[in-house]
Amino acid sequence: MLRIREPDWHQHRLFKRIDRAVNLHVFTAGCEEITRNLLFRDWLRTHGDDRRRYEQTKRRLAAQRWDFVQDYADAKSATIEQIIARAEASATGT
Repeated sequence: MLRIREPDWHQHRLFKRIDRAVNLHVFTAGCEEITRNLLFRDWLRTHGDDRRRYEQTKRRLAAQRWDFVQDYADAKSATIEQIIARAEASATGT
């Protein structure tokens, strides 16, 4: 079921399953956000310290009560952006 449509943010769409806790984020082909998400995923697969940091952040935040899921997502943003910055710096050699 389509839950969110954000045409102004990379044509982002969010689909949710009714029978399971699944979120599927979809972007338009060629969108730079896809590249960022894949870079983040691949970095976590090969960098255990950052993977554990991200896990600990998610667990700490998941233990809190959130009125809106977006608030939880926003609370993770600083950690995610720091990790992506390291991955991008590594990819560009800077």
